Amino acid sequence: MTAIIDVTDVEEAAQRLHGVAVRTPLIESADLNERAGGRVLLKPECLQRTGSFKIRGAYNLLSQLSPAQSARGVVAWSSGNHAQGVAAAAGMLGIHAAIVMPEDAPVAKLENTRRLGGEVITYDRYSGDREGIAREIAAERGAELVPSYDHEHIIAGQGTVGLEIAEQCLDQDLRPARVLICCGGGGLTAGSAVAIKDRLPDTQVQTVEPAGFDDTARSLAEGVPQNVDPDARSICDALQAHTPG
Repeated sequence: MTAIIDVTDVEEAAQRLHGVAVRTPLIESADLNERAGGRVLLKPECLQRTGSFKIRGAYNLLSQLSPAQSARGVVAWSSGNHAQGVAAAAGMLGIHAAIVMPEDAPVAKLENTRRLGGEVITYDRYSGDREGIAREIAAERGAELVPSYDHEHIIAGQGTVGLEIAEQCLDQDLRPARVLICCGGGGLTAGSAVAIKDRLPDTQVQTVEPAGFDDTARSLAEGVPQNVDPDARSICDALQAHTPG
């Protein structure tokens, strides 16, 4: 299978994101090290603009739209983090962004998306088809779709997290045994794995998923995409991908 992106795409994304995304640090906790029986470094993307890594992919995609595409606006669907990332990136670039969000999304995420300039369109997450709604709106307006993970520019942008991890480890002369990446749709994992394996070829990259949302692990084991049980619930409210990309 031909790779959608390579490390050059991630490096070019990092150049576009220079001065836009925060280069978050690697931090260490003595208590966590003691519990793990080794060194554990954390990459706190909660300190990123809008509170998550999502602005990386959103800006990388939106910044490559043509003037005609930008003028028609963009449409995304998200439970909150991608919504805020798209709204923020669109605001920086002067692009109108409509975002389909569940009506029961955290109030802070709904309000922040609006505050950042996004047009919020709500739906019932248990009966509505968010992607279908977004595609219908995009077709009506001639707008560009901005998926949360299934796009090469999104994957490359999210991959800058892994590129930074690798560079920060190498700056400290560290060669981590493994990098654990939280995984929903898989954009962060895919992009970061490309960068990490280029810079740290002996480092293992592993996904981390909550119980009941282990669709990526099951997909890799079965060799075909697996779905999340529609009745599954998790405290991780940002997990809305029903199958990995």
